[in-house]
Amino acid sequence: MERPLLELTGATVYFGADAALDGVDFRLFPGEVHSLMGENGAGKSTLIKAITGALRLSDGELRLDGEVMDFGSPHDAQEAGVRAVYQEIDLLPNISVAENIALGAEPRRFGLIDWKEMRERAHAVLADLGLDIDPASILGRHSLAVQQLVAIARAISTEARVLVLDEPTSSLDLDECAELFRVIRDLKERGVAIIFVSHFLDQVYEICDRVTVLRDGKLVGEYLTREFLRIDLVQAMLGRSAESLRARPRLHVADDRTEPFLSARAVSVGSGINDADVDMIEGEVLGVAGLLGSGRTELARALTGIDKLDGGIIRIRGCDESLGNPRSAISLGVVYSSENRRSEGILSELSVQENITLALQAERGVFRRIRPARQRELAMSWVDALDIRPPDLDRPAGTLSGGNQQKVLLARLLALSPRVLVLDEPTRGIDVGAKVEVQNLVGELADNGLSVMFISAELEEVLRVGNRVLIVQDGRILDTVPSEELTPDSLTALVARPEAV
Repeated sequence: MERPLLELTGATVYFGADAALDGVDFRLFPGEVHSLMGENGAGKSTLIKAITGALRLSDGELRLDGEVMDFGSPHDAQEAGVRAVYQEIDLLPNISVAENIALGAEPRRFGLIDWKEMRERAHAVLADLGLDIDPASILGRHSLAVQQLVAIARAISTEARVLVLDEPTSSLDLDECAELFRVIRDLKERGVAIIFVSHFLDQVYEICDRVTVLRDGKLVGEYLTREFLRIDLVQAMLGRSAESLRARPRLHVADDRTEPFLSARAVSVGSGINDADVDMIEGEVLGVAGLLGSGRTELARALTGIDKLDGGIIRIRGCDESLGNPRSAISLGVVYSSENRRSEGILSELSVQENITLALQAERGVFRRIRPARQRELAMSWVDALDIRPPDLDRPAGTLSGGNQQKVLLARLLALSPRVLVLDEPTRGIDVGAKVEVQNLVGELADNGLSVMFISAELEEVLRVGNRVLIVQDGRILDTVPSEELTPDSLTALVARPEAV
């Protein structure tokens, strides 16, 4: 039998008295794409950190090509041929593609950087991957998809044997995913062993040969993807029946709830959104469907005072209002949750309590401080209400799983007692169980009278959560359709259809 290129035996990592990894075995063979699956908090990130040298094992053994390794840092792992590309691209957008690929290993001549050689090497690496990208171009001027491919080019520019791809498709559209998968298959043919982490089951089954499932820091099992039904994978991840994942039934909006709490007419912002009409009704979830770049986020930012309108009117309860900034929007009960949890949401170093009470304190101002005991009481009430785990108010929020970080963000907004809640990709990057929890919470908020806008790239999710679906394309709203009149296929057709003339 072929020997694994990388093998973990009895891998254990303790944080204090808690085992984030508990005796996990993991095998990775040359020329395979292997998915690491599990709920947020299952131990996937800890396992990746152990493999890439960011964490040392408390117990167990890591072997690379049969040799016992003890990586003291990511640099040690990289020197051994183990590289990682993360969801948040850690390149420098203000310098060239070639500089990013060579960063830290720039070719030199007479003690100075050899710019010509650097560009030639970058061109060779990119061409080897079949990528037509100008090495001299500034990285930040390219799309996220191109930046992701440049990150992969950088990773393999130094003879990578093991490549870890952590949520590489979270911000990519279908065509961009197809290009990434082409590159992955090419690397696989060359014998590179790839760990692929994604919450998109369709992608796992399209690109991966095997899957290892973790739950609560322990190994559930290793499976061949072609022999493992999706429903069995979900059940293995969660440890409970797939039936328990079904979201609660969506209630129809009562006939007497037809007056919108918020309405927008002919709203325009730059080239992102043009002449948009929107009605948000109390007790309703309005789903928003559109391709990447269609104007979904621009619409959300326009309705919540983040981006200044170039034209149009926003009305709250029938009265014209000027939402010139987020503060004025919040004062009118309109709040926004960004799709980018890392840079526009969670403050990783602050505690759960500080994150939850942050917006409420900002609204009150510096001279009306919330008493520490009251802050703790408020934060704990939301931790209990939203089942934020672990229920530790003093824990840095950045150490929570993605699903629990999203709940902390929702708690921060709900502490403001809003009437309109605009959620941009609230379930991006969180596992299937946490997704259902967030979806159910959104439904409960609507049942309690909130107007909720729910934006998601996953069209089935938009249908599952929304009472009506607003379809956005090229900065314009094409239609608003009751969810019961749509199927995933018909919604896909509407979202992707050529714009009517």
